[in-house]
Amino acid sequence: MIFITAKFRILSEYADQWPEIARDFTEATRGEVGCLWYDWSRSVADPNEYVLVEAFRNDEAGAAHVNSEHFMTAQRTLPAYLAETPRIINTTVQQNDWSLLGEMAVSEKS
Repeated sequence: MIFITAKFRILSEYADQWPEIARDFTEATRGEVGCLWYDWSRSVADPNEYVLVEAFRNDEAGAAHVNSEHFMTAQRTLPAYLAETPRIINTTVQQNDWSLLGEMAVSEKS
């Protein structure tokens, strides 16, 4: 799968509204056949920063994403709300889902 993590610094006047601003793009991306997940989180250290964790089934799914109409629309509209160019880590990993973090395994509770 293609695994991507990106950090978005939002202009402070739009930070609280970012989930709504990005909603159409988020929902369209989540609806893509090859999208495994597409999840936003807000930084606890910087309220103007959102972290995006996303994954796509394979290279074809990633290509379909960046060539989609909703991606092109986001390229035109979302930068107006950003304080800087987002930073990204993009890699391919040989798995299809999250692995368990064994070092913090939770035993069954009775």
